[in-house]
This record gives sequence, C-alpha cells and structure tokens, in this order.
Amino acid sequence: MTPAQCRAARGLLEWTQSQLAAAARVGLSTVRSFEKGVHTPVTHNLAAIRTALEAAGVEFINDERGDGVVRLRDKS
Repeated sequence: MTPAQCRAARGLLEWTQSQLAAAARVGLSTVRSFEKGVHTPVTHNLAAIRTALEAAGVEFINDERGDGVVRLRDKS
C-alpha cells in the first residue's frame, strides 16, 4: 500500500486520519507521516492500517497496467 492509496481509501470511506488511526490501533502521527510520505510504518503497523481499511470495505487491486487501485467492495 502506498501513501496515495491510503489517502484514497480513507477518502472512499470518508474517514479522517484520526478515525483510521483509531480503527487500526496505531498512533495518529503514524498515519500522518505515512500519508505525507515522510516515513513508512513498521511492518505490523502498516498491516494494521491496511487491515482496518479492508475490514471497512476497501479493496486493494492491481489494474491491467499493474498500478495499485483502491475501490469499495461491492455490497451485493
């Protein structure tokens, strides 16, 4: 997951950085610095962020060019 994917996923969910941090059980500064591209979180924190987003309905997929794409899971 890239910082841009994280920001996009949060946008799809209409979550603030604080809401993501709470859902992932990581510090707000971890989310902020990751999304700014300042630091990459340690492995377990990055996994916790991705897991929280996925649990809320976000899918991380690769398109035909191999670019990372985020979308909301189909609810049907």
